[in-house]
Amino acid sequence: MKHATVKAFALALGLLATSAFSNPVNAQEKTVMVGGAPMYPSKNIVQNAVNSKDHTTLVAAVKAAGLVETLQSPGPFTVFAPVNKAFDQLPAGTVDNLLKPENKPMLTSVLTYHVVPGRLGSKELMDLVHAGGGKAMLKTVQGGQLTLMMKGKDLWVIDAKGGKAKVSTKDVFQSNGVIHVIDKVLMP
Repeated sequence: MKHATVKAFALALGLLATSAFSNPVNAQEKTVMVGGAPMYPSKNIVQNAVNSKDHTTLVAAVKAAGLVETLQSPGPFTVFAPVNKAFDQLPAGTVDNLLKPENKPMLTSVLTYHVVPGRLGSKELMDLVHAGGGKAMLKTVQGGQLTLMMKGKDLWVIDAKGGKAKVSTKDVFQSNGVIHVIDKVLMP
């Protein structure tokens, strides 16, 4: 009997070990690759964004603006997240200037202009555009307006200055919202 118990225990241990290595905790999550890293729906916006090589400038800006705690809160938030190349397209010195401590209010304004309250996936956004006859308006956390439109199957976000950003990766779901990756920085 003792031998059978040890054998059963060893078999159970073997199954557990095999399961742990072949089915990591996050294996059942539907991840989206952003910036070379998987984005896990069980993690919050900040926890995922810090792993994206395409969003190092955005993450640095969020930290400088003191918005990390906010974007780790329950939300939910819809974030239009510009890639590093989007920040590179701004006039020379703009990012460095925004990151200065004395410009924190301006930086905060620009960043919160990229955030809309609620969890709006691409289907909801496109439904709003269709319901609006080709355009939809969203109020940002900053208090400004963003305009959404479709061009073919692509979703575009238009800022207050008329700048247009294409959604390049949609529906990156997080525990506290959703990220839509965009190719331009939106300006209030």
